[in-house]
Amino acid sequence: MTSILTNVAAMSALQTLRSIGSSMEDTQARVSSGLRVGEASDNAAYWSIATTMKSDNMALSAVSDALGLGASKIDTAYAGMESAIDVVKEIKAKLVTATEEGVDKAKVQEEITQLQGQLKSIADSASFSGENWIAGGTDTMTASVDVTVVSGFVRDANNNVAVKTTSYTLDATTAGSMTLLFGGDADGAVDTTTGILGTNGADFTTTDFDSSDAAVTGAATAVGGMSVYTLDINGFDGAAMAEALTLVDAALAFMTSAGADLGSISMRIELQESFVNKLSDSLDSGVGRLVDADMNEESTRLKALQTQQQLAVQSLSIANSSSEVILSLFR
Repeated sequence: MTSILTNVAAMSALQTLRSIGSSMEDTQARVSSGLRVGEASDNAAYWSIATTMKSDNMALSAVSDALGLGASKIDTAYAGMESAIDVVKEIKAKLVTATEEGVDKAKVQEEITQLQGQLKSIADSASFSGENWIAGGTDTMTASVDVTVVSGFVRDANNNVAVKTTSYTLDATTAGSMTLLFGGDADGAVDTTTGILGTNGADFTTTDFDSSDAAVTGAATAVGGMSVYTLDINGFDGAAMAEALTLVDAALAFMTSAGADLGSISMRIELQESFVNKLSDSLDSGVGRLVDADMNEESTRLKALQTQQQLAVQSLSIANSSSEVILSLFR
């Protein structure tokens, strides 16, 4: 039946045109944004997973920055410790030189004094972002202090998140495990009477540096009350020189141990940085698989929809022209 009030063909053609237009809007949105799941309404499950993974990836980016900061602190401390070790090696060599007969100990002491000043300079300078891991530290002259660097971000099976840290102990007083060249007072200022280079020989190692050592004569008490930083070999006899050499060698062993600890933490941070970067890339890839649009597919679909739209417009035009045919019957 043909009616001038109800054009079924035109209604059908218009409905098809609207459907094609809606599909084109969706496809154009995917092409312009590059996402096939841009909102929760597109796919609630994938959108939720992708949003969580993106937030984790942002946290990993912050962890990567924190790792870089921690690596800089460690590298600075290691560079300072390495330089200090080289200076103490020089002091050790000067002591060996001073044991020779006829050597002017006063001249050798002048060189040692300059090297001791260099040790203090190195300790003061090895600071990064206000933190010094080889000298100073608040109250480290009385107790050890733990410092930390961020080393990771994890989400467990129960969906709990946590930031992982690696600790390092700043110790200027514990015999056998000191890590600081010099300790720090209540204000964090460097205290040259504590630490590997500031601790008195009598308290530094099991070797007896005080006057109870019968083998040491003359300057025995002076050796026992001296540290690597205050060592003065003027007036030392052979036995006292041997004790001084033992003192310096023991300090060198502690410094080497502390340097090894710093190096191992630096290695761990480097490995963690590499892992975090790979993990971040994996999360990006995983999110992409869930929400990214296939641009080849979307561009092909858009072209097809454009063709369908042209046909739908033409179909609607044909449907509307049927009313004009009816008018011709009344002419």
